[in-house]
Amino acid sequence: MPSVFIETYGCQMNVSDSELMLGTLAAEGYTATDAPEGADVVLLNTCAIREHAETRVIGRLTELRRFLKRDAVLGVTGCMAQRLGPRLLESDSRVSLVIGPDGYRALPTLIEGARRGERMTATDFDLEEHYEDVQASRFDGVKAWIPVQRGCDYRCTYCIVPFTRGSERSRQLEDVVRETEAVVAKGLTEVVLLGQTVNSYHDGARDFADLLRAVGAVPGLRRLRFTSPHPNDFSDPVIAAMAEVDTVCEHVHLPMQSGSSRTLKRMLRRYTREQYFDCVHRLRAAIPGLGLTTDIIVGFPGETDEDFHETLSAVREVGFDDAFMFKFSAREGTPATRLPAEMTVPDDVVDARFNELLQTVRGIARDRNFRRVGERCEVLVEKEARKGELLQCRSRDFKTVLIPGDKAQIGHYYVVELTGTTGSTFTGQVVRERAPLPMAGSTGP
Repeated sequence: MPSVFIETYGCQMNVSDSELMLGTLAAEGYTATDAPEGADVVLLNTCAIREHAETRVIGRLTELRRFLKRDAVLGVTGCMAQRLGPRLLESDSRVSLVIGPDGYRALPTLIEGARRGERMTATDFDLEEHYEDVQASRFDGVKAWIPVQRGCDYRCTYCIVPFTRGSERSRQLEDVVRETEAVVAKGLTEVVLLGQTVNSYHDGARDFADLLRAVGAVPGLRRLRFTSPHPNDFSDPVIAAMAEVDTVCEHVHLPMQSGSSRTLKRMLRRYTREQYFDCVHRLRAAIPGLGLTTDIIVGFPGETDEDFHETLSAVREVGFDDAFMFKFSAREGTPATRLPAEMTVPDDVVDARFNELLQTVRGIARDRNFRRVGERCEVLVEKEARKGELLQCRSRDFKTVLIPGDKAQIGHYYVVELTGTTGSTFTGQVVRERAPLPMAGSTGP
């Protein structure tokens, strides 16, 4: 049986797409391998959101040339493949396949063509493609990533996603519920709904509030999460569903990108600083104990010292639990690259701002976490920790907690007491094991 190795870069949507690719190939008799050496097919599933992500892939392709077996098929898939297309074939003679996110159904056929010496690209958009009949081969034995929406219509000026994943389209609610029932039947108790702006989900008749209520009611489901939402799409019905559906976890990753209304306007984020604060207020008022994380870009063209300090003040006012922070990366083809050159923020200024933001975010998170030592919370054991005989767990509000134990406990729920923190990660001691849920919707420590 032929073997395939898939290496994944980027977001959770890419992880889900790798599971789809593996499922497609498994149906044709391929077996997965955990290393590229000796594999018959090697696929790099790529990200294009920042230049650094693409640079890593180019370096990895060079590295792979040294030890792939002679007749192995090497392919690049995902967003970088969609963006660069045939240019990847021209730049690396070892690459045989370049496949965008809507081309995975044809993988077996394309691989067979590559075995015959053909070099092909498959980067056409398919606005009807949701891979409904493909059974994903899931990597994670604890949670399931379930795409409910593909593409994006927001067109933020810095973002490459609309160019690599196409226009927004949503799956039918019944199909999402059916997939959730299938993964729960296999023993997975946590589901993460995926979309580029997931809370703008609409299947023509039902919106994201309807989806949360329908998926959250699946018997046996214990935790329901979603990522990434857009601040503009947190309607009152969506927030009410989050508050009322017990399986929906008390955590939202709410990208802010900037705390300056002036910068947000150039980013085409379609909300102001004050509107973002209003969204935060409505979420926290409805969902006590809500964990809130975010994305922030530093050095967007035209960002002044005043704009940056507005971002710092917004971080302090909101009090995020954590943040993904990025230096602006110009992506070919996006509107931000057409802004006047004199608006470019010098690298040394970007570096200084980034470091100040990093220290501010971490300081706030550290203070919040130290105040929580001694609390009790429910955790799900996700995997073995990197060091020591410890297990890595996740609380409902998305805190990382390390507890003593062994891998037989992965997938189990416990109530733990938080005994310490490094400022970002907690240590905990098991108080008791959580009893199995008697029915869907019963939850809480």
